[in-house]
Amino acid sequence: MSTEDDDLAAAWGASLDEEGDDAPAATSGADAARVLNQAEIDSLLGFDDGPAEGAKSGIERIISSGLVSYERLPMLEIVFDRLVRLMSTTLRNFTSDNVEVSIDGITSLRFGDYLNSIPLPAMLAVTKAKEWDNYGLMVVDSAMIYSVVDVLLGGRRGTAAMRIEGRPYTTIERTLVERLIGVILRDVSAAFEPLCPVEFQFERLEVNPRFAAISRLSNAAILVKLRVEMEDRGGRVELLLPYATLEPVRELLLQQFMGEKFGRDSIWENHLADELRHTDVALDVVLDDQPLPLSAVVNLKPGDRITLNVGPGAPVVLRCGEVSLFEAMLGRRENRLAVKIERELKRMEAEEPA
Repeated sequence: MSTEDDDLAAAWGASLDEEGDDAPAATSGADAARVLNQAEIDSLLGFDDGPAEGAKSGIERIISSGLVSYERLPMLEIVFDRLVRLMSTTLRNFTSDNVEVSIDGITSLRFGDYLNSIPLPAMLAVTKAKEWDNYGLMVVDSAMIYSVVDVLLGGRRGTAAMRIEGRPYTTIERTLVERLIGVILRDVSAAFEPLCPVEFQFERLEVNPRFAAISRLSNAAILVKLRVEMEDRGGRVELLLPYATLEPVRELLLQQFMGEKFGRDSIWENHLADELRHTDVALDVVLDDQPLPLSAVVNLKPGDRITLNVGPGAPVVLRCGEVSLFEAMLGRRENRLAVKIERELKRMEAEEPA
């Protein structure tokens, strides 16, 4: 029996040798049981930092398909860019210091995911867009809070802002941050003004994210991260606007540029409007409507009379084609019948059957 096993092993080895160098090598038991490292797992899931950004794995596509990309609203980038310029000027006047504002990023995410990712301690300002009748959220992180307090209370330049973690914010700190939030909200309103007049009002200030729930946790929202630098001090201010808040101006935000009008020529529109005003139209005075059976209409002969049921002074209708336009009174001027227009018929009245 051992001789047969030796012969079988020799034949197997010979067949492997005949396949040449292109044949795959036999996998040992240790290699078969090898565990993938983190880099290989990330590569399989599509989360590696490779240069090919267009190619996404199936899992990554499923995850990203649940979010609404902010790139679908191109005008938001213009609005936020205008906001940065306005904030740079107003915060310099507010703090009497050299302030630089920049955008760290504009992302789209779920509202619940953002609430869970807010680094505490922080102050959360609930704001309301008055004209849109909906809410937004502004978050001021701890570094920005202490920097503003230090600057407004006369802290010396060149010294880092003191941070005392683990304690509630004082009344003075809350008051100063509310003033900062009011300044930023006026800039946000001014940034949206060329697109749509809207006023962002300060509602309340919270320190617990659970009390700042302005939308369902699964709803999508736009998040813009603003970095504020005041020499060696500064922090971050984040503005979150749910898509439901932006819905009243969604059509305006879809524009590629301000006042965009695809496929329209204003010169041709004005010319067409001018020519239409010089067009001749025929107005028919309807004295009476009488439903008659087809047999009676067929039997009509020259000399037959149709009695009109309109009495003297009764109103008559003026029509253009099948559209009723005016209600008028029938009269006489010289030797001709005339009508005097009394009122214009509304669309609903014109569509009502006689």
